[in-house]
Amino acid sequence: MKESYDILVVGIGGQGTILASNILGEACMIENRPVKGAETHGMAQRGGSVESHIRIGGTFGPLIAPGTADLIIAFDLLEALRYSYYLRPGGKIITNGRMVLPTSVFTQGILVPTDQEIIGRLSEYELCVIDAEGLARQAGSPLTQNIVMMGAASQFLPLKTESIVQSVSRLVPPKTLDINMKAFELGRKAGSSC
Repeated sequence: MKESYDILVVGIGGQGTILASNILGEACMIENRPVKGAETHGMAQRGGSVESHIRIGGTFGPLIAPGTADLIIAFDLLEALRYSYYLRPGGKIITNGRMVLPTSVFTQGILVPTDQEIIGRLSEYELCVIDAEGLARQAGSPLTQNIVMMGAASQFLPLKTESIVQSVSRLVPPKTLDINMKAFELGRKAGSSC
């Protein structure tokens, strides 16, 4: 039996992937639960891929082995596909239904699958697609897409919603707290239909 609950948070540089993983870590600390984390974000500032490994409980190191993640939270549809091999059988992917393409994709003539093609390729997994951009705009700022995604994922985490909300309130800038709380609730409502 697996001792830890393993979450992979993936996205593109600038989407708030690191903040989201920090929110999860802070929520674990609020609940006094052991947590380990690691992140990679080499060329993230140039639109590169960012991945954060969060392991709640367990005794092993911070990195999640391919094929063992319980949950993938993807802020970008293409990143959901790129990292889907990390998911264990029966695991869940919660993804933003939108793709952010770096300009280099267009200048190099690379063929990128459509949103529907990606969703089709991910259909072998338990999949929840969220309109994070639309919900973030509804909350008051497109910059809150990461918090929308955290709200959607909150239903599937082994953490209390109150702990995640408290963590969000501690880590977002105070002047954005109301918008972020609204984004979290909109995401939570959207995630409940998955």
